[in-house]
Amino acid sequence: MNRADARERAFHDRIFAEGTRRKLDKFYSVTSSSRDCYASILESLCAGRRVLEYGCGTAGFSVFMTWRGASVTAVDISPIAIEQSRRWVSGKGVPGIRFCAMNAETLAFRDHSFDLVCGTGILHHLDLTKAIAELARVLTPGGTAVFIEPLGHNPLINFYRKLTPQMRSADEHPLRMRDLKLASRYFGQVDCRFFHLHSLLAVPFRNRGFFDPLLGILEACDRLLFAIAPFARRYAWTTVLRLSQPRRT
Repeated sequence: MNRADARERAFHDRIFAEGTRRKLDKFYSVTSSSRDCYASILESLCAGRRVLEYGCGTAGFSVFMTWRGASVTAVDISPIAIEQSRRWVSGKGVPGIRFCAMNAETLAFRDHSFDLVCGTGILHHLDLTKAIAELARVLTPGGTAVFIEPLGHNPLINFYRKLTPQMRSADEHPLRMRDLKLASRYFGQVDCRFFHLHSLLAVPFRNRGFFDPLLGILEACDRLLFAIAPFARRYAWTTVLRLSQPRRT
C-alpha cells in the first residue's frame, strides 16, 4: 500500500469510527434531487445484474439494489466501514451482499466481472487514471458506471472546504471539467447532469416550514441556468455521471 492509499484508509477508518462527517448533514439536506436522479438510474439498470458498489462506505445503495434484484458486491478501502456495513445489513436481514475491504484503484476482480459499477463521492479520492481504467476493465462490454461526485470549480464551496480540513482527506480532489473529459478516454459515452448551485441557499432554512417549496424554487432556477448557460454547470456542487460503452486503452 502506497502512502496516499494508507492516508485514505486511515482517514476513512477515522471518519467511520467517529462519525466526523455528520457535521456536513445540513448541506446534504438539499441534495435530494441529485440522489433521486442517481437512485433512478440505478433502479433502471440493476435488476438481474451483477453490480459492484465502489467505495460503499456503510452499505451505501447496496440494500436498495439487492431488493431490486441485483447481485451486489460492495468494496471500500476502510475495514471499519466494511465491518459496519456487514453488521447493519445483517441486522436488516438482507441476504447475499458480498462486502470486501479493497483498494478501488487495484480491484481484485477479473475482466468483465460486472454489468454495473456505482458509487457516491468516491472518484474524487482516487487517482482517476487508474480508477477509471479499472472501471472499464471490470465492466462487461455493455456495462455502465454511475457516480455522484462533487465538483471543484466553485470558489465559495472551495473556500468552505479550506475552512474545514478535518472533514477531508489530504488527497481528495473534487472533480474538474478536465477530469470529466478524462473519462472519455475509457468510455465511449460520458453523460453528466449537474445539481446544487442556487439550491445551497436553502441550507440555513432546512428546519423551517417553507424549506421544501423554497428548495423547489431554487432547484428550478438551477435547471434553467444550466440549460441556458452551460458554462455555469462547472460551478455546481455535484454532478451525476453515467459512463457507458467501456473500452480498454
